Amino acid sequence: MTSTAEAVGFWILAPVAVLGALGLLLARKAVHAALGMAVTMVILGVLYVMQRADFLGVVQVFVYTGAVMMLFLFVLMLVGVDSADSVVETIRGQRAASIVLVVGLAGVLFAALGSLVFDPATVQSGLDKLGAANADTGNVTGVAELIFGQYVWVFELTSALLITAALGAMVLAHRERLAPKLTQAEWAARRVRENKNVAGLPVPGVYARHNAVDTPALLPDGTPSQLSVSRVLVARDQVARADGFRDVERHIEHEIEEGGSR
Repeated sequence: MTSTAEAVGFWILAPVAVLGALGLLLARKAVHAALGMAVTMVILGVLYVMQRADFLGVVQVFVYTGAVMMLFLFVLMLVGVDSADSVVETIRGQRAASIVLVVGLAGVLFAALGSLVFDPATVQSGLDKLGAANADTGNVTGVAELIFGQYVWVFELTSALLITAALGAMVLAHRERLAPKLTQAEWAARRVRENKNVAGLPVPGVYARHNAVDTPALLPDGTPSQLSVSRVLVARDQVARADGFRDVERHIEHEIEEGGSR
């Protein structure tokens, strides 16, 4: 039978979890998507604890939330985020909401710590219950014995490997800028000074012919422009061929010529 506290907690936390899931799907930035997923995972852990599945709730928070946040951390470090993005508040009011939440969480923690009462009899009773639970081996105790007993070194080596991988990703993704970043006006002045691509590089054929940036733009003679595709796609050999578009153009020109001759 569900108690009143469980029902109230569910109807308060469940909509927040749904909003976090929607934020994961609809967020435009990886950081916001990671925060939405973290909110959903943490609330699921709280719901497990409310159902008296303490171990499952703790595992939900530590394993899933920690692993997902680490995954997004790897992605952000490898992809890179411009430092100018950190000073732009894309969501209005998020800083004020963050301050309110931090102050509220600090108040709850201080209130909980202030209400603690040390009772030797209660502590001894808790230790007796812990000894009885350890004597009756179950799934949780069996997992603990395997992780922190038989496979403790494997567990520690895995954690050290993850830390080393995180540090390696930070080193590989770190870029030292030796010169100040050029502005658009400085790039234009440089092209004019060097008399090279004065009008700028041609854009891909995405707007007129295709819905992806891997399609090169066509020059007036029908040949593809190699300057219109990113060098990253060229290095990965992911550039689409423009033969199909040229065939369509030839077919249209042929029909126009036949119509004009009639």
